[in-house]
Amino acid sequence: MRKYWKYLRFIVIPTAILLVCWGLYFIVDQFSDGVLADWLSRRFSYETSEQEGDVLRIVQWISWDSVKEYIFNVILLLALVGSWIGIVISDVVRQRVRRKHAREVAAYLRRYLLTDEPLPARLPPDDAEVFSKISEARRKMDRETALLREESQRKNDLVTYLAHDLKTPLTSVIGYLTLLRDVPDMPTAQRAKYTGVALKKAQRLEELTAEMFEITRFNLSGIELSPEDVNLSRMLEQMASEFAPLLTEKDLRIETDLAPDVHCVCDVEKTERVFDNLLRNAVNYSSPDSAITLVLTEEGETVKIVTENRCRTIPSEKLERIFEPFYRLDAARSSATGGTGLGLAIARQLTEAQGGTIAAESENGTARFTVTLPVRKS
Repeated sequence: MRKYWKYLRFIVIPTAILLVCWGLYFIVDQFSDGVLADWLSRRFSYETSEQEGDVLRIVQWISWDSVKEYIFNVILLLALVGSWIGIVISDVVRQRVRRKHAREVAAYLRRYLLTDEPLPARLPPDDAEVFSKISEARRKMDRETALLREESQRKNDLVTYLAHDLKTPLTSVIGYLTLLRDVPDMPTAQRAKYTGVALKKAQRLEELTAEMFEITRFNLSGIELSPEDVNLSRMLEQMASEFAPLLTEKDLRIETDLAPDVHCVCDVEKTERVFDNLLRNAVNYSSPDSAITLVLTEEGETVKIVTENRCRTIPSEKLERIFEPFYRLDAARSSATGGTGLGLAIARQLTEAQGGTIAAESENGTARFTVTLPVRKS
């Protein structure tokens, strides 16, 4: 109804004023006949001459019907003009009030949204909704700012850790190579030992360098997919066998339960990256002399892949954050096992980009990651 009032008021208001004026007109006409008659006789009197024999008579008279019609027309005109003028004036006043209110709201925005000044204890009644929206927006901005600050701090800490870890293997490599250079007659067994250590440190240096490049290009917002039909059973079996040397080195083993010939339409490279990250995460955090299980099942229009390993139970508050970029479970990071904290974040984004989901659970000294992928690309 409110949106139609802006048009109806040009009819309703003048009609109401006319009815009032019309009522006043009849009251005046009924109860002030003497005064009104004198004024009208002077204002609207007419004279005519009549010949009666030899006498010429002048007759003065008033046409009351004409007078009433004239007064009514004047009142009608005044009522219409007055009502329209009143509407225009009210619109002007209302616009000024709105502009003033808009300036006040803008001042509120500058004061309470863009600065650290606290919101007033008592909100103005007319602006309670505005302040409520401002408060909600400010809380949201504060949360996002805190998250950005925290992520930036984690990233800065990680770069610092990586820089330190780059120096450690590099120093070892230089030290062992210097020994090999300065002692040309070193026994063959000792030379082989030092060469092996230098190679291992160089390989670790290569891994850390790759991690630093991963940080600089961590922007997966525009992931391009090349989907094709893939035998997931064969892919996971091959990946499990490729992890055998690393598992042996860390006194771990992998147990697979893969449904045969499970096919899925997905991006091969990116899907391999997801499971490589999950398996590496399991290797890094598994308890010594334990097994990592890898299970593949097909459920209707989706396939489900589950990795599970023995480890310290992950607290629920940390479980919700392990898919955040640069987040690591260990407060103390060792150069031997530490990662960038990007592996699980990348796995989640690559999985979701293909229409799948990834979730984590931890209880009774185990960690379980479940990946679901659609069988066919939608």
